[in-house]
Amino acid sequence: MEDVFVARQPILDKNRNVHAYELLFRDGMANMMPQIEGDVATTTLLANTFVTIGMDTLCEGKKTFINFTQNLIEKHVPLLLPRETTVVEILEDVNPGPLLIDACQQISSAGYIIALDDFVYAPELEPLIDLADIIKFDFQLTPVAEIEAYLKRLPKGGLCLLAEKVETASDFEAAKAMGFELFQGYFFCKPEIVKGREIKGFQLNLIMLLAQINSYHFSIERVEAVISRDLGISYKLFKYANSVFFGRVSKISSVKQALTYLGEDETRRFVSLVAMSRLAEGKPDELLRMACVRGKFCELLGLHGKETRPSSEMFTLGLFSLIDAVTDQPMGVILGDLPLAEPLKQALIHAKGRLGGYLELMRSYETGRWDRVSRLSQALGLDGPKIPSFYLRACEWSDAAKKAI
Repeated sequence: MEDVFVARQPILDKNRNVHAYELLFRDGMANMMPQIEGDVATTTLLANTFVTIGMDTLCEGKKTFINFTQNLIEKHVPLLLPRETTVVEILEDVNPGPLLIDACQQISSAGYIIALDDFVYAPELEPLIDLADIIKFDFQLTPVAEIEAYLKRLPKGGLCLLAEKVETASDFEAAKAMGFELFQGYFFCKPEIVKGREIKGFQLNLIMLLAQINSYHFSIERVEAVISRDLGISYKLFKYANSVFFGRVSKISSVKQALTYLGEDETRRFVSLVAMSRLAEGKPDELLRMACVRGKFCELLGLHGKETRPSSEMFTLGLFSLIDAVTDQPMGVILGDLPLAEPLKQALIHAKGRLGGYLELMRSYETGRWDRVSRLSQALGLDGPKIPSFYLRACEWSDAAKKAI
């Protein structure tokens, strides 16, 4: 089996709930753009990729947006994937000739959802517009005035509008006002900083708890005493320790038994996740999910890279990378007086040092910047082909953890 690189990007609805994920696919680090034109072996690889990895692992039962070239569409490759979850994205550079239109008609008739990617209106696209269910507009490449002009040319009703590369809260609000229903971009994981806003008392307590649980002065006994007095955390602890992720046959029934079974590192993760979930109340669910993935992903990268920093610190690095968006406060304000190691602070606040390299690698993987992933993995002494397996394990772990908390 060739190396398979897959990252996911969330697609949110108006309420900032996850509607679907788009999968970014590459077939290896050496060749960043897979040569799949007309190659039966590679189309088979594409189909097998999602069977081997498991689409549920990456997309948790949500709709899955996948880009298909003209050649793959004309060869009816989308029909190899499940119609219930697959959204067929037609790239903007297609030539809408008879062969492509016929293939799209067959794909649509088979029950697949069709989306037109990076849409720019042209009369020759009318046959595809008639078949499309979703039209995607790139808010970074296309000025708002042009988008508004294109919208006037589209049929009224029946089409779902998707705004992609929505990077700020103002972009999100503008797209909603224009009638867009779905949104793709990282607007939801950036802080909406308001001048004069202070960190609330309960938030500060939770942030301090996060820092303390991940400091060197860790005590299972102290944690047991705190958890035993909190019925809500105790319940979540039992649920987490008994989750399918750990695959236990016999059930855990006491706080001490759960903490002993989980051990120091897993206990740190659990308390961190509970605290972060409380901090993130009122925020999009995907924000906490992404923080979980980042925490585990950074931890696994650090273990593989033989980092001298403790694994719990690498987990904190990934988890805390979104704490500014969770609290809507600048990273420097949040971390200023916390008892975190200085290299951790430098990475989170200033993106400096070796740990800053891990954060950049993580963000590059999320956005599918594979050339950057390759360079950073080499600089950090990581075996590039192993990185996708860490990302998938992080997604699996995040799914189990999110359900437990």
